[in-house]
Amino acid sequence: FLISTYNKMWADAQKDLDIQLWKEREEFLQPEKDQEKAFKMLITSYIKYLQIFRNLEMAHDQLLHQQKRAVIRQVLDGVMGRILEIKKEMVEMENSEFHYIDNILVDLELLPEILEVPIPRYFIKERLEVLQQREKILDQILLSAGLQTQKPVKTMTSEEATRVIQVAERARQGRHRAAFMKKLYLEEKRQNQTEPQVEMGPSPDAAATCIQKVWRGYNQRKKTQKMREEEMIFLGMFIPFVFSCCFQILPPHLMAASHSQMQARHVNALHNEVQERHEEVPIKDKLREMEGVHIKETLQDQIGQCFIENRHILGRFPDYPTENAGGSKALLTEKTPEEVLTELAEKKKMELEKKAQKGKNEEKKEKMKEKPSQKIGNKVRFPVEEGWKMTPSNFLSIMEEGNRQYKVFWQNRDKGWDFHQDHDPELIKEEKREEVEEEIRVQVDELMQQKLKNLKLAVDGEKSGKQKKGRKSEKVRAAIWEKSIMSLIHRTIDSLYRELVEKGLLIKAKTVNLSDYVGKYSYLGSTLRQIDIEPMPSLADVRQLIALYGILPLGSQIVHEKAPLVKALLLAGPAGVGKKMLVHAICTETGANLFNLSASNIAGKYPGKMGLQMMLHMVLKVARQLQPSVLWIGDTERIFSKAVRKAEGEANPGQLAKALPKFLKVLKAQDRVLLVGTTNRPFDANLKPFCDVYKKIILIPRPDYSSRFGKYNCYLLWKHIILQNGGTITNLLNISCLAKVSDGFTQGHIVQAVQAVLSELRLLQMTRKPLRTEEFVTSLAAQDPVYKEEEETFK
Repeated sequence: FLISTYNKMWADAQKDLDIQLWKEREEFLQPEKDQEKAFKMLITSYIKYLQIFRNLEMAHDQLLHQQKRAVIRQVLDGVMGRILEIKKEMVEMENSEFHYIDNILVDLELLPEILEVPIPRYFIKERLEVLQQREKILDQILLSAGLQTQKPVKTMTSEEATRVIQVAERARQGRHRAAFMKKLYLEEKRQNQTEPQVEMGPSPDAAATCIQKVWRGYNQRKKTQKMREEEMIFLGMFIPFVFSCCFQILPPHLMAASHSQMQARHVNALHNEVQERHEEVPIKDKLREMEGVHIKETLQDQIGQCFIENRHILGRFPDYPTENAGGSKALLTEKTPEEVLTELAEKKKMELEKKAQKGKNEEKKEKMKEKPSQKIGNKVRFPVEEGWKMTPSNFLSIMEEGNRQYKVFWQNRDKGWDFHQDHDPELIKEEKREEVEEEIRVQVDELMQQKLKNLKLAVDGEKSGKQKKGRKSEKVRAAIWEKSIMSLIHRTIDSLYRELVEKGLLIKAKTVNLSDYVGKYSYLGSTLRQIDIEPMPSLADVRQLIALYGILPLGSQIVHEKAPLVKALLLAGPAGVGKKMLVHAICTETGANLFNLSASNIAGKYPGKMGLQMMLHMVLKVARQLQPSVLWIGDTERIFSKAVRKAEGEANPGQLAKALPKFLKVLKAQDRVLLVGTTNRPFDANLKPFCDVYKKIILIPRPDYSSRFGKYNCYLLWKHIILQNGGTITNLLNISCLAKVSDGFTQGHIVQAVQAVLSELRLLQMTRKPLRTEEFVTSLAAQDPVYKEEEETFK
């Protein structure tokens, strides 16, 4: 049942993707002059890709078939990258990171929850063993350095253990004796029972018994149904999946069952993968034995024919490409001699046309100098533009290739008897045939290079000496701070990792998911923009941007290399809105290392300019080797503020501000390293170097009323925090009143108020003294809120 469900989900996603790719070819290639229409096209495609992304991610996570998962993974990475490309176009069109599309969602009859960006679970699952091992090493280093204390393990004495066993055994014997005595009592009652007296109607006892019978039957049926559902979940025949933002909390024993089920699924997937790897080797050997001779002869014939054609048309034999240039593959993919001749003729025509066009342009310029440009008011009239046009995509080819593979191999395949979800040997043959061709091509290149030398010597009389080596590609000039640190070159990554942990620069990230950042979508955005008021973004918008700019690129290597590159990200907002929590959420969702480069943390650890250079070199080397990595700079405005530089003396954070642009230049698209800065006073920084470092700035606002008091539990900030701290919600606690009173307070204020009320003593009194609204209001009133004027300064 589950297999067919997720196969159908995959098929539906591929069908939607096929339609979307057709629209990409038809709509986005045509220029569009109407900006509103172009933006609607973009946002519609964005929403559609999000729906496809969600279905593909679910199918990839639940299917066991490794070859299916490989095809889905390819398309999944392509869809993620395409979402980021469309997001970039939307930002450039509106000059804003936040978009308010209430009217478009109404037209499409969709809920705002559809805009939630799903986070692929393979980011963590595929690296789970590595992450667990790294966490153990980090804990050991922290314990040995004294930076972390081990929790004391409470052990039982032999007397305490004996007493526990005695209590359990006596209770068992008591239950057994009670059951035995009840049985004796019922038998004695049955023997002493007289014959039933005949009555005209049912007695009150008989009526009560009838009611009890009906009620107990109803109650037992409900229990049986619940037990049946729990059994189905345990067996893996039914799993109540919901959106990631609205989880249903299962009982503890079912959570354990679902966990064991996930472990079993993971074991089956690993078993299939190992079995597939074992069969790859004999398949490759059979292909080399059966088809190797034919492949070798075909390549020799093709290369020889290429030699003859070049000699016949160009009058000389071609130069054989080097191994670095691709060898015979580059030779066969080059243009044919006929195409070369036609291209030369076209070049001559183009040169003549350019000369003629140059003369005409000079005449036009002379005429334009005589006539002044036409002006309308203060604006100069320019030629009418063609309109908006989508920039070329790096991911369309990936999605089209994955879609082609699905149609060829999987769309019409009979899956009815594939219960074990084993691999398909025919697909392995297709993959291994390419590897065999590459191996044979290397051997053929050596033979054909010698043959070409003999042909040149015999036909043209040329003595082909050694080919001149091409110029070495000029190495990119490294930054100054990298050249001065030669002592770190021979150090191992383990030693650098240990030093950074002991210095407190590489810290342990807290386990926080992005879904824990509770907040709801704002429904007033488009309405406020219609009256020329820029609305404050909602917490749901912040979650989307963190997922798009922080989590998806760090989680996937292909997406990071080909999608629009974001090297630095700034989280700006009042104190207590959850900026540090979002930094830890990025590390948790991607399994990234967290480096703390805040000015207060690095002060005195690597003094002087050379010390700072050495620290950055160590951080860069470890972050690249153990990617993905997040470099966090807390209170980042301090390193860009002149006043703070003079006050701090030796620990000069201004040197870090000068080194950061050079540091970011060294980062390439292949390096999954993200610089994240957090600040609650961005206006104190020197804006020019500040904005040169942080190209992407995300404004994090206070929670609005809909986030503090939402319709659903997953959006209810007050209820979420109270339950998280062990509280119980009753009718005496007015959540709506708390949400209204807490206007202007941040999530941090609410957490402090809840923790101040829910002490250990108060939690013990919860059963006889339920929580009341007044308790939280009193604690909240002792804190200073964020006033509207302060929030407006962030805009």
